[in-house]
Amino acid sequence: MYVAQHADDLALVKQCLAGDAGAFGPLVDRYQRVLFTVAMRMLGDYDEAADAAQNALVKAYRRLDTFDEGQRFFSWVYRILVNECLNAQRALRGREPLDANLAIDRNPADDFESLERRRAVQAAILALPPDLRQVVVLRHFGELSYEDVAEAIGTSTSVVKSRLHTARQKLSGLLEPLRTG
Repeated sequence: MYVAQHADDLALVKQCLAGDAGAFGPLVDRYQRVLFTVAMRMLGDYDEAADAAQNALVKAYRRLDTFDEGQRFFSWVYRILVNECLNAQRALRGREPLDANLAIDRNPADDFESLERRRAVQAAILALPPDLRQVVVLRHFGELSYEDVAEAIGTSTSVVKSRLHTARQKLSGLLEPLRTG
């Protein structure tokens, strides 16, 4: 998905560095939603996720001169986002733990059973260790290829596949009550 956009991203980054601040807008438009989705799945809190995604994009803009043209823009901004999420998680540790029922926004039109299933899935994802959670979120919610996930988190494709396998097994165990209940 993001491979085809690498050249376009690089051109936009170069425009920004040449003084065209407006060239950053298309990068924000392209990646804001997936960054928010990743942050939401990592943090489980709408406001914290929105802040983390926004902070990551602001930091990316401010540090654009440190961007390595040999890597994909998404991989670079994703690493910034992960650091933002880790900082947010540290800040949240002193607060009340997240109620699994609050992890997903409520929509009155949703079927009750579907809503309960979504809540359970979100709570199970939040229960995963961060290294497993991030591969699940990037692969299934960010819709990245194995290769793009590997590049985004700075590891090999085989490690991504292994972590996904482990995460799916853990999620299966955590969600067993849904299947039997």
